[in-house]
Amino acid sequence: MNIFCAGLNHRTAPLSMREHAAIQDGDMAAMLERVRKIDGVSGAVILSTCNRVELYASTLCPLQTLHGFQEILQERSGEVLPLYHHTTQAAVRHLFRVASGLDSMVIGETEIFGQVKKAYALAAELGSTTRSLHRLFQHAFRVAKSVRTETQITRGAVSVGSVAVELAEKIFGELSQCRVMILGAGEISERTARSLQSRGVRSVIVSNRTYDRAAALAAEIGGMALHFDHWEKTFADVDIVISSTGAPHAILTVEKLKPLLKQRQQRPLFVIDLAVPRDAEPAINKLPNVFLYDIDSLQQIAAQSLNIRRQEVVRCESMIEEHLGGFLNWMKSVYKG
Repeated sequence: MNIFCAGLNHRTAPLSMREHAAIQDGDMAAMLERVRKIDGVSGAVILSTCNRVELYASTLCPLQTLHGFQEILQERSGEVLPLYHHTTQAAVRHLFRVASGLDSMVIGETEIFGQVKKAYALAAELGSTTRSLHRLFQHAFRVAKSVRTETQITRGAVSVGSVAVELAEKIFGELSQCRVMILGAGEISERTARSLQSRGVRSVIVSNRTYDRAAALAAEIGGMALHFDHWEKTFADVDIVISSTGAPHAILTVEKLKPLLKQRQQRPLFVIDLAVPRDAEPAINKLPNVFLYDIDSLQQIAAQSLNIRRQEVVRCESMIEEHLGGFLNWMKSVYKG
């Protein structure tokens, strides 16, 4: 019996290919049934996320399984997809790396762990797993938990949005009572606002020179739109400002903020300046209770965290190799001869 893996991911295929190959939960039962009809396949689990589509199978015929899976995906997507494939030792190692976040676009991200668990649970519910696949995935979950708890692979924020969230929590603690104002309705501002919302922020005001764009973004994120000429009128009630207007000069200056700060009764103000050229005058950081971070400082913090994660990869790989040996020994004892 072999453990077999085949698939494509963010390294081997562009988004246009991945989205055609992606399998929704509602289609999974039919897909697993088709895969299990491939000669030699006794069990299968399919992992489908925005960054990868992968088959894990217990099979007597790895090559036949590869060809069969290729045909199914080609029929589904209408194109020949560049599949990588691994057998037993390499397949087990690959799953351990995937579940641990080492094969992700962002090293150490933890969302993939939940996605792997969900894929296995769905396959088990549909009766598509075998003893070896059950053992494989349970072992992968233990490996991922060990990697996360015994190394620093998940330490620190590695995106501008997540860095902004961590800094906001240091300044305010609980974010559920914080009010956010977005000046300029750009994509990076939206992502940062959504990151803050994911940690509890409930109130968002969107102000943009084009009011229709402000209204559209406000509707998307459950916020309130405000004409750009009026943003100063609500400034006293705002805790976090995300600014990315594309203005040719600073709009958040010492001269403008000083009188506005008097209305705030010494409440902290966190300014996230994502604009190039900058929207915020650097000197506002010296004003009482004002905390200013521009995009360079946020990216520098993110880069430091990512560097720590990269340094931990070797240690994580070593842990995976130890677990790999344990799983292969189990397979040898079960499938003797």
